[in-house]
Amino acid sequence: MAKNNELLEALNILEQEKNISKETLLEAIENSLITACKNHFGKSENVKVNIDPETCEYHVFQEKKVVEKVEDPVEEISLVNAKMIDSKYELDDIVNVEVKSKEFGRIATQNAKNVILQKIREEERKVLFDEYYSKEKDIVTGIVQRYVGKNVSINLGKVDAILTENEQVKGEVFQPTERIKVYILEVKSTSKGPRVLVSRTHPELVKRLFESEVAEVKDGTVEIKAIAREAGSRTKIAVWSNDPDVDPVGACVGMNGARVNAIVNELRGEKIDIITWNENPAMLIENALSPAKVISVIADAEEKAAKVVVPDYQLSLAIGKEGQNARLAARLTGFKIDIKSETQAREAGDFFDYENEYEDDEYYEEDGGYNDADYQDDTEYSEEN
Repeated sequence: MAKNNELLEALNILEQEKNISKETLLEAIENSLITACKNHFGKSENVKVNIDPETCEYHVFQEKKVVEKVEDPVEEISLVNAKMIDSKYELDDIVNVEVKSKEFGRIATQNAKNVILQKIREEERKVLFDEYYSKEKDIVTGIVQRYVGKNVSINLGKVDAILTENEQVKGEVFQPTERIKVYILEVKSTSKGPRVLVSRTHPELVKRLFESEVAEVKDGTVEIKAIAREAGSRTKIAVWSNDPDVDPVGACVGMNGARVNAIVNELRGEKIDIITWNENPAMLIENALSPAKVISVIADAEEKAAKVVVPDYQLSLAIGKEGQNARLAARLTGFKIDIKSETQAREAGDFFDYENEYEDDEYYEEDGGYNDADYQDDTEYSEEN
């Protein structure tokens, strides 16, 4: 039997400061005592440990069979010695014999210390892993520590995250102690603690930033239905309001652009186009090509393909620099988009066919089609472009 007030105090401190439950530590002590028995006696199958969680008083017993003549002192006890413990014992009974060896006590103490320290390290790693695993797919603010090769080490408070070269925005350079927001891609459990991988390029980073800046997005009034991003350059998001009294685009832009500008500043000048989501693919494509004006859109929902005609002077704007505007629109909508100027469409001989094709377009409305948008080579764009 052993009573250890210092151990009890230590366990209480560890529970409070390290967030490791006393029950977990007591279980580790119990296992360490069983291990000590195995080391001392050569086996531990017949060992039982009782620990009082209130006092940390423990008793270690060996279950021994009562025999006439002892051949294995670890698992057997003579009838004479058994009756000295309790006169009721008979042959073949099982006796719990308390282990009181000083040598065993020394070994047990050392084992308990080592196992507890190991358990503390394991639990600390687990607590850290659980804490950051719960933040996976979310954004956090970190402090830049240093460059490790081409990767960046970012302190998140209790762990250092890794921003790999592939997840960095081209052209972004960080300085030590700089505070940045990152998206937690993945949290892995390792023997050295959680390995946290973060990103500055992931489209969800933009979505999470809107959730943090726009109350209507955070509470679900406004939904971000789709997002397409070319990190560091431009992002398009499609938003929808579940409340007819709330303008989804206006809510995301904010008064005098305050909300969207805060996000643009965090992304170091990345342009953000916010459009209204529409279940009608043609209307959605028209919106997605903003800021270009669109004359007409024919969308094939089954083929996921669309033909778009824009005014001649809007063709370059519709396509965008190096095809970016059309490419992002294709990713945002999931449609392969074929863009023609009005002149190209007429020269191809199919411009006037659009009005006839409208009759077969389930999304076309007779009162004006898609011609009243507020929003520019013959080029076809898809999600892969």
